[in-house]
Amino acid sequence: MEAFAYTDINAPLVERCRLGDRRAQAEIYKRYSKAMFNASLRITGNYAEAEDVLQEAFLSAFRELHSYKGDSSFGSWLKRIVINKSINCLRNRRLQLVPLGEQHDAAAGPEPSDYAADSDETHWRADVVRRCVQELPDGYRVVLTLYLLEGYDHAEIAGILGITESTSKSQYSRARKKLLELASQRGLTA
Repeated sequence: MEAFAYTDINAPLVERCRLGDRRAQAEIYKRYSKAMFNASLRITGNYAEAEDVLQEAFLSAFRELHSYKGDSSFGSWLKRIVINKSINCLRNRRLQLVPLGEQHDAAAGPEPSDYAADSDETHWRADVVRRCVQELPDGYRVVLTLYLLEGYDHAEIAGILGITESTSKSQYSRARKKLLELASQRGLTA
């Protein structure tokens, strides 16, 4: 069986960045900024903070490009920086994992009648779910986002957040339960 060697399509661009090529940096930013912003926004839950994280992450990535070894895609390496900086942003806000039994009051979300008659119900449902995720307590939202949306396993999440793997699993379970409650309150059923 022939071994498959991973080749990052951005390798030549990354090499140009290592040499200080500003156009290459601008191209890397153009290729990755939207996805990285969205990853940060899902974790921080705040547009302005996600923008700040994005800028800090790209500056850090370009400054630390010598540490990128190419054993994963550049995008994966960059996403790890974005996620770490997003989590640090939350820590600066005093991220607290929510204890058992603590309630979180949620603001009322959109109603189907808020949308134009010709709007697709799928868009309404997606918007409700997005809003419900943003209403989750920080600890719940971070674990849920890292596990479901970013694809990390509980061992990786534990390492990133400095918690145990069992805490990650329980936070994820509570986040799912709370998300279902919030969605149900807004008329969504599983």
